[in-house]
Amino acid sequence: MKRIFLLIPIAAIVLSACNGGSEAASITDEAIAVKLQPVTTTRYAPVLKYSGAMASTAEARLSFKIGGIISKIYVKEGDHVVKGQLLATLDLTEINAQVQQAAQGVEKVQRDVNRVKNLYSDTVATLEQLQNANTQLQVAEENLRIARFNQQYAQIRATESGIILKKMMNEGELANPGSPVFEFNGTAGNDWVIRFGVSDKDWAVLKKGDKASVEIDAYPNRTFTGIVTEIAQGADIASGTYEIEVKVLPGGARFAAGLFATVRLQPAAEQTVTLVPVEAIAEANNKTGYVYTVNADGKSVTKNLVTIAFLENNKAAIVSGLDSAKEVITEGVGYLTDKSLVKVISRP
Repeated sequence: MKRIFLLIPIAAIVLSACNGGSEAASITDEAIAVKLQPVTTTRYAPVLKYSGAMASTAEARLSFKIGGIISKIYVKEGDHVVKGQLLATLDLTEINAQVQQAAQGVEKVQRDVNRVKNLYSDTVATLEQLQNANTQLQVAEENLRIARFNQQYAQIRATESGIILKKMMNEGELANPGSPVFEFNGTAGNDWVIRFGVSDKDWAVLKKGDKASVEIDAYPNRTFTGIVTEIAQGADIASGTYEIEVKVLPGGARFAAGLFATVRLQPAAEQTVTLVPVEAIAEANNKTGYVYTVNADGKSVTKNLVTIAFLENNKAAIVSGLDSAKEVITEGVGYLTDKSLVKVISRP
């Protein structure tokens, strides 16, 4: 019996030693073998891609200066017009009457002035009365000038050669002063642009004069040259983006308003990026991903959220998230979490 009691503690010690050995082995097995690769930095100018519709710099909404009933519309949507061509007129009955009334007012005041002059010559009228009569004549003449001016602009004429994009009113409708009747696109100068909104980060690197390449769906096998001509200095309230205008050189092609185009911008400003092997990127989603780095203790890791600018060959360009990293993990990435322990088995 004594031997039995002596054997039990010994067996317990042996068993305990075996368990301790397995725990130590499991701790060692938890360390994930990884390989590291150095990172490098370079300068590059990002290529920005946006899309928009073609428009003319001579777009206009044509309207009557004064209100009235539309008497005649001479064009329809899609018509090509030339500079000075008559597009629409108002009913001139009321307007002509106003001109006639103003003209008769001038004649009456002129007679009054002549009469006061004669009286002033006979020392019957005073100098003040003569001056007042002359002032009334000047006012009457200005009223006539206003009436004739309104009569002249009781019609709409094309400001330059172009196309009627849209007709917004019809004959017989009451047109208020300044209410658009036509949406007009001038084509005489061949100044075609594409306008689109960009993010604040892209706005910061763009400048007037930056080059652009333009691809238009209507010309699938051709690339046009563009240049940034306007950059908004404030964000659009509705979209929160900044409007950019790119002028497109036709190069002999025929353009029309509304043609869909894709614009690739090449900013002159460069920025610094960090280049890492593509194998180092984990959980990539569009322009973001994660890159693991080994901490100073050589065992723990940090999971870094990075922004990817572009991929080129076997390298990924990182614009943020790896500011101070010298090396990144390239093998064993798929097994890592932010709490993993690692064992570095290879360095370049």
